[in-house]
Amino acid sequence: MSRQLYPIGLQSFSKIREGGYVYVDKTEYIHSLISTGQYIFLSRPRRFGKSLLISTIEAYFNGRKELFDGLAIADYTSDWEPHPVFHLDFSGNNFESPDSLKKHFNTILSGWEKKYNISIIEKDLYGLRFGQIIEEAHRQTGQPVVILIDEYDKPLLETVGNKSLQEEYRNDLRSIYSNLKKQDTHIRFAMLTGVTKFGHLSIFSDLNNLVDISMDEEYSGICGITEDELHEYFHEGVASLAEKRDLTVDEAFAKLRENYDGYNFSPEDALDVYNPFSLLNALQKRKISDYWFQTGTPTFLVKMIKTHQISPQRLENYSIFQSDVMNVSFDMKSSLLPVLYQAGYLTIKASEPEIGLLQLGFPNKEVERGFLNQLWNVYIPDAGYDSEFSIQKFYNDVISGDAEGFMKRLQSLFADFNQDGFNMLRLEQHYQDITFTIMKLLGFMTQVEYKTSSGRIDMIAKTSKYIYIFEFKIDKSALEAIRQINSHDYMIPFQADDNRAIIKIGANFSSTIRSLDSWLIETDK
Repeated sequence: MSRQLYPIGLQSFSKIREGGYVYVDKTEYIHSLISTGQYIFLSRPRRFGKSLLISTIEAYFNGRKELFDGLAIADYTSDWEPHPVFHLDFSGNNFESPDSLKKHFNTILSGWEKKYNISIIEKDLYGLRFGQIIEEAHRQTGQPVVILIDEYDKPLLETVGNKSLQEEYRNDLRSIYSNLKKQDTHIRFAMLTGVTKFGHLSIFSDLNNLVDISMDEEYSGICGITEDELHEYFHEGVASLAEKRDLTVDEAFAKLRENYDGYNFSPEDALDVYNPFSLLNALQKRKISDYWFQTGTPTFLVKMIKTHQISPQRLENYSIFQSDVMNVSFDMKSSLLPVLYQAGYLTIKASEPEIGLLQLGFPNKEVERGFLNQLWNVYIPDAGYDSEFSIQKFYNDVISGDAEGFMKRLQSLFADFNQDGFNMLRLEQHYQDITFTIMKLLGFMTQVEYKTSSGRIDMIAKTSKYIYIFEFKIDKSALEAIRQINSHDYMIPFQADDNRAIIKIGANFSSTIRSLDSWLIETDK
């Protein structure tokens, strides 16, 4: 039996339709956009289908009616008149060298000038050249033009940390974008996509009629795959995955949901969507894996993670104002949380619309694992498989109940840290963060500040055979830590579990040696 064709890596609408690949019909969204708006902005994480969306809109305005047979938009429109379409695509280029953006502009603009037989007025006046092209295309065809700009922010993302080059790029980009407003009478529709919305890029003030739909409930499913779409278009693929992995179909759906679903792009009661890149790869390979993260973490994000003293515990439930989420400066001193949201590492878990407050968290297991792995690589750059600090060796200690071995390895890990990286004002938090990160990476159910009737446990971690209870102290004693566990009866919530032993660990960290100096371990069967 032939299997479905999945358009992994394909961003061309025509290739997908003509090649017989599965296409999830998003054209009803497109009809709504082109019917009600003229200037549109949409931000979504990388590999989330933005380029395919732009390609689909381009095909529509090119009058490729045959490609839309059987799709929703065919029921809404009979207007297939071709328009001049100017597609600026920044996604496939590298912009780290100073002249790369100028070369990109010249290549694109020269091609359009040749097409419409336009003489170049001044090579470096990109905005004026683009304006002249727009006017002439409208005059020659009699149709107002369509402008589609894909990954508008890529030149700026690739130069985070290089202030002089960023400023040069901002000026060049402004010359293109700000000219759009001057050509309003010649433009039928314009759309920009990107990962981020740069708060300090004047395009969003120059184009004050640019409508940002990034957090609109109506368009929450315009990119990505919804639960209904998964069942409608991919049931056959899910059944194949289930058969390959010896799962029921319902179990396969549940695995896909916990690993790839959970993205919510609106503070309203919007649709959750799956990461399309990971979902399609999982169905193609019939295997659950971290596909989105395997494509690499953006350089700008690695730089910011290294700059910020980030606590992974807080990322599971973090509150932020909506206004702060949607404007990013990418100054290394600015908050990392808006960057993590716009890049797709955090998503909206809940909201309080009356005060504009959002609760952010990891969307799914793939993102949580991948982010913590990235964080671990920042903590321990050389923690390879053969390293004493490899995650596998920590796993062997914890899963076997070897608490002593785990604590010795943890002590060596802290002692091996670069001491310049310690923030003495939050030392206990630092130690707890790393222990938390290890346990989460090992795949164990881990909670910090676990509430009981008699107090809060610093951290618990559960395996199939053991429940670990941790109490951490700074410049006190391990004896004091273990006494707190016992005197506050931290074990009581877990004593009804007959299948797992309780391992209590009281540990003391020394600010002098900046490592564990002592610990005590007790086991309750």
